[in-house]
Amino acid sequence: MTSLVQLEIAVQDATGARTAFTAGADRVELCQGLAETGGLTPSAGTIDAVLDAAGSAERVAVLVRPRPGGFVYDADEIALVAADVREIVRRGAGGVVVGALDADGRIDSEAIRRWIDAAQGAEVTYHRAIDTLDDPVTVIDELAELGIRRVLTSGGATRSIDGLGTIDALVGQSDGRVQIMPGGGVRVEDIQALASAGVDAVHLSARRRSRDTSPSGPGGGAAGFDVTDSEIVAAARAALTRAISRP
Repeated sequence: MTSLVQLEIAVQDATGARTAFTAGADRVELCQGLAETGGLTPSAGTIDAVLDAAGSAERVAVLVRPRPGGFVYDADEIALVAADVREIVRRGAGGVVVGALDADGRIDSEAIRRWIDAAQGAEVTYHRAIDTLDDPVTVIDELAELGIRRVLTSGGATRSIDGLGTIDALVGQSDGRVQIMPGGGVRVEDIQALASAGVDAVHLSARRRSRDTSPSGPGGGAAGFDVTDSEIVAAARAALTRAISRP
């Protein structure tokens, strides 16, 4: 375990980013439609606003995912992700978050290689598509060779704490070549155990439902929306500080 374990918060707008940073986040992952879809590529305007709120490119990673559903993409979708990655980096983001599988359920190395090229040196994180694999530990060598900087994983479980054994194995297999960041159903009370596995960062959404009661009307979806909760972020920061300060 290292004192450099970082806290990453998934956010959906500039307000969420400011809330996260003020409450102690080191980095944010920006996406949209998190609760409804698991996260999709955000708009250009949102990216610009979050970069302005962050004040530093290295503090922002942007999810690039063209649609909900599985992670097997056709040629048009792969080209779209490449174009989005290139534009997001041009706008100033320090990193992007991507993931793809081939039709046989293996890492789509050609798509990943193309997206890493499009990132032009920006950090590339492989997301939880890895959690669909029967044995995610076996692909760490491949991801490292491709140039993936970080892996976001729940250890194949619905909640990261339940995948702790696999997360521990991923840390061991990586041996510092790829950062391992648990994420997926992380609660504040899980952070001590996750940090103790020797991970490089901990990722959570720290969200709650807004108190907005205005009607959305037909076609507008459910009333209310998710917002970043400063109290959850602050509690996560405190739990991580306690975890990394213990001998």
